[in-house]
Amino acid sequence: MAAAPASGTGSAPRRSGHACGGAAGAAMDWERARSTARDGAGAPLPAVARPLADALGHALAAPLTALADLPSFDTSAMDGWAVAGPGPWRLRGGGILAGDRPEPLAYGTAVPIATGAPVPAGASAVLRREHGEAGESGGLLSDRSGGTGSPVPGRDVRPRGQECRAGDALLPAGTTVTAGVLGLAAAAGYDRLAVHRRPRVELLLLGDELLESGTPGDGRVRDALGPLLAPWLRAVGAEVVGRRAVPDGLGLLRAAVRDSAADVVITTGGTAGPVDFLHDALDGVGARLLVDGVAVRPGHPMLLAELPPAADGRARRLVGLPGNPLAAVAGTATLAVPLLRRLGGHADAPPLRTVCAAPLPGHARDTRLLPVRRAGDGVVPLPFDGPAMLRGLACADGLAVVPPGGTDTGAAVEVLAAPGP
Repeated sequence: MAAAPASGTGSAPRRSGHACGGAAGAAMDWERARSTARDGAGAPLPAVARPLADALGHALAAPLTALADLPSFDTSAMDGWAVAGPGPWRLRGGGILAGDRPEPLAYGTAVPIATGAPVPAGASAVLRREHGEAGESGGLLSDRSGGTGSPVPGRDVRPRGQECRAGDALLPAGTTVTAGVLGLAAAAGYDRLAVHRRPRVELLLLGDELLESGTPGDGRVRDALGPLLAPWLRAVGAEVVGRRAVPDGLGLLRAAVRDSAADVVITTGGTAGPVDFLHDALDGVGARLLVDGVAVRPGHPMLLAELPPAADGRARRLVGLPGNPLAAVAGTATLAVPLLRRLGGHADAPPLRTVCAAPLPGHARDTRLLPVRRAGDGVVPLPFDGPAMLRGLACADGLAVVPPGGTDTGAAVEVLAAPGP
């Protein structure tokens, strides 16, 4: 299917009789479109219990609270000796390693101890190895650190509960489970986490001109969006359950949309122009359009629709992306990412704002999403930023949200994350 021009010029007029579309109207403001995508998601998907190894990338469905004190016992912060009272100290035989259950330490005595080992009852501090000196016979230990001759009580001991107490709230619901969150959850005593189910996504790549492999030519182009979108969608919390090419044709597209079992169907191409089958297909399945065109360049012919529920009653949505690659990226950032993050239960992150280290060119009337890279204390625009180009995006650190008319050097600008991971 021919790629929709990012500017929207040359698009076929909207059919006024469409139940899902209605008469043509002004394109929706970019920020309003993003809010509509978030709000159109409704409630996050249900909570499920996952082993720690399977929870990465999900969002917490409940606050993470500590199941035990951290640490759960007084712990040595250094290799050295546990000491009781002022020195010098009589050395006790053996030593204490991590995992041991030491006997109480008598006043005036010391015992070797390893980092992370439990501090015995009766110990007042830990004397670091580099600060201690044992007599030739090994009978007495002295503090040679140059201080008072004895470490301050509590020195180099991590007291029980220093990080948290059992029942303390560690992280709120909606937190994305990262590697760091998994480590904290394990330390706090968790084997499984309550997380929101990932939204299942199916990619429908529309058009007769798409090649799955080989060199483009003779009117055929390589599918760039399948390889680009699938890992990006996974990185924002989706489960990509299918990716298939759909040849041009209303019946094939209508059937693919109607029969998809995914929570979110994402189509590429066919949102405008002479082979716009998508609006007719949405009409044919009884969809309701929530967004039909956004005042953003590139990518303004994007759309968002509410599909009829699945056979099991699950709500379904469809995001229609333009076919030009950078325009499709703009549509994904505008509609698909907010929708998927809300469905997955992820908390909204505050916008990332930075300054322009050079002027950022804008569109005369609409918001522009512009590939930029970091330079010095701000961001600068990249070349090869046309709606059908990906060369600039491949070098980008993010997409600057440029207001109509552009920005000057030193102005503040919001920057969206570039496609990941």
